[in-house]
This record gives sequence, structure tokens and C-alpha cells, in this order.
Amino acid sequence: MSARAVKSAASVEIADVVDLAHDGRGIAHVDGKATFIEDALPGERVEWRRTKRGRNFDEGRLERVITPSPYRVIPRCIHFGVCGGCVLQHLSSEQQLVFKERQLFESLERIGKVTPGERLPALRAQTWAYRRRARLGARWVPKKGKVIVGFRERSATLLADLTRCEVLTAEVGQLIEPLSKLLTSLSIRDRIPQIEVAHAETAIALVMRVLAEPTPEDRHALAEFVRTYGIELYLQPGGYDTVAKFEGEPRPLSYRLPKFDVEIVFEPTDFIQINGPLNERMVEHAVALLSPAPEEDVLDLFCGLGNFSLPLARHARHVVGVEGEGSLVARAKQNALRNGIDNIEFFAANLASEDLRALPWAQRSYAKVLLDPPRAGAREALPLIAASGATRVVYVSCHPGSLARDAGLLVHEHGFALKAAGVMDMFPHTAHVESIAVFERK
Repeated sequence: MSARAVKSAASVEIADVVDLAHDGRGIAHVDGKATFIEDALPGERVEWRRTKRGRNFDEGRLERVITPSPYRVIPRCIHFGVCGGCVLQHLSSEQQLVFKERQLFESLERIGKVTPGERLPALRAQTWAYRRRARLGARWVPKKGKVIVGFRERSATLLADLTRCEVLTAEVGQLIEPLSKLLTSLSIRDRIPQIEVAHAETAIALVMRVLAEPTPEDRHALAEFVRTYGIELYLQPGGYDTVAKFEGEPRPLSYRLPKFDVEIVFEPTDFIQINGPLNERMVEHAVALLSPAPEEDVLDLFCGLGNFSLPLARHARHVVGVEGEGSLVARAKQNALRNGIDNIEFFAANLASEDLRALPWAQRSYAKVLLDPPRAGAREALPLIAASGATRVVYVSCHPGSLARDAGLLVHEHGFALKAAGVMDMFPHTAHVESIAVFERK
């Protein structure tokens, strides 16, 4: 055996995994120090190899499972372990929800010092082929003689060399290999760094970032791809304001919320919830939890295109939706007109500002409030909510830490009680935790 082989063999260690970290890595305690091991699950004894040694913790990769967890399953995706898009495919779907619920409730108790009166059942939809929005990287790799299309590799700046994706909608997941062949054939193959995907109910749109003008031959290849796969292609030579349809008039992109008879039209680069089936259930769930009455006015903060506002307007007397991005506000107004909803107003405002109370819409009273903020949360808007007179708040969160912080402020400083909270499986097979919480004025 060579010296290199002896050294490699000696570096493999055995550890017992006791927990999962917030990013989905297994946690073991080795020589009194926390060690994070990719793809290891609680209850397992594993062989692992150290990849990083730190003062407070070490990191490692899994070499072999000696004693497997009863919840370990075979990942469906052939790229699992290399691609960084999913980190929990080796854990059963039921236990993924257990993991996410623990992340939520521990954050509420540890950060916010609050405990919900009720734990809501986890909200679920399909767990595969669910992702209708994505940003795919593209990179010309001369050594491979092709353009790689996919998500980033785990803990690396390289792109995973994908042939398909199991969490993208089926029609989009099957486009990865054809896209790779298309880009490889172009003269500007090294000048296309990314492709944004938006799968609407009406069409599939691809927004291709191009750092050089396509040649006539390139344009012919692109046109042939569009005809073959029936997609809507947009080119983006600069910022988002430069996005333009490749050829012809664009087909409108939209999705429906059938229970409320609402259709929401959007542009290919607009924010929409990633998981279409779960979004439909989430909106129904949020409206039911908020329970607006025909005589009540409702405030929807971070309203986007009207995903919650328009359904709420079907039940409330009047709805005010507020969003920071002016282009989304304009499209939200168009969506209200398109759906024949006239008991609603939309305003553009920076909801991270400290001085919201000076705005006219903020000086009104509201019976109920819905919040759907970005990862940073809604800290600056909480005093406004407290002053609005609202008796109930439904908070849709994409980050348990910011929800826990804001929950603590609502409860301990603004006179609300945390009535209920639960997780929603918006991103199956990832460590991302989406949740919903209900607050009532004490």
C-alpha cells in the first residue's frame, strides 16, 4: 500500500450522529467538538472523512453508513450528493417535516421566547416536480466540450453537470440536457451565464442572460429550439429592464387560484411562489386563518402581485395591498382589473422604512393584517400593525429566525398572543423552512 493510501485510510473515522443541523447536515460529537457531516442522519453510525478543521467545530463528508437510520431512503435524483439544489432527498418526506417543525418551534422558543397555543398540521402538496421558478447557471467547460446547465455544486462555485432535475416541473426538468446541447452549439456559448425559468399554467418562459449579441446562426438555432419545445424565450443583455421577447409577441404567463376565481398574470422575472400546488393550498389556508368578514378592512403587506390580496378581497369589505417594488404594484393593479375586483387598492412603499405611519394608507384602521415578508422579516412594519387596531395577524414566513424575532416583538412589545403556528412544505427535499403563524390581540 502506498504512503498516500495509508494516510487516506487513517483519516477515515467512525462517529455516531445525534442530530441534524439547520442546513440538513448530520451532527456528531467527536473529541468534545461538534462535527457536521454531509448526508448523515440522526441515529446512524457512519464512517466519515474530515474536510475542514475549525476552532469550534469540524466538517466532514460521509464515506459509509455502518448503521442506517430507519428513515433513510434512496434519493430519487441521480445527481444527489453533487448538486446543491437538494440536501434532504435521503430522508423520508415525513421526517423532513419533523425536522422542519423542530426548526420552527425551537426558533420561536429560543429567539422569540414564545410558544404557540396550537401547532398547526403541516401543509403539504406534491413533493416531486413542484418547482416552477428557478435560476439555472450555465458555463462553457472546454475540457468537457459542452455547456453545463444546472444548480451549483454543494460547497463549491462549480456548476453541477445535470442531465435532468427531479424537483423542477417535469417539463422544465427534461429541458436541461437539450438546453446544454443548444448552448454548446452557439458561438456565444461562453457568454451565457444563466437562464431563469418560469413555468406558468399558460406557457414555459426561459430568460437567457446574454453578454454578447447572438449571430444570425445563433438566432436560427434559438428559433429552432423555441419551435421544437414550444417555450417562450426572452433575452436579457443587461439588467431586468432589458429583458425582451426573442421573437414575436409574448404569451401572457399566469396561474389560477380556483377557489377564489382569481387569475394572476406575471412577467417571467417576477417573484411568484416556487411551489404552485402548495401555493394554492397556502392561500386557501391563510385566508381561512385570517377569516375576513364582509364588513372588515384588511391590510396585506409585502403583497407582490396580489397572491393573497386578491383572494382576500373576495371576502373582505376592502383590502389594501402594499409592496416595495413599483413594477409589481402596477401588475397587481392590472390583476385586480382583470379579475373584476374593485374593493382593493395597491400602494408602493418601502416597508423596511422606519417612518411608515406618515403614509396615508398607514393612517387608516384595519381589522386584520396579512404579512408575507422576505427573509429579513417585517420588524419595521410591526409598530404600524400594532397601531392599526388589527385584532388578528397572519404571518407567512420564509425564514424561521426572522419570524421568531418578529413573533417575540409582537407578543412582548405590541400586545399580541401567538395563537398558532405550523410549517408548510414549500421546498421538499431542501432544508428551507416555510411557515405560517397566527397572532391575536390580547
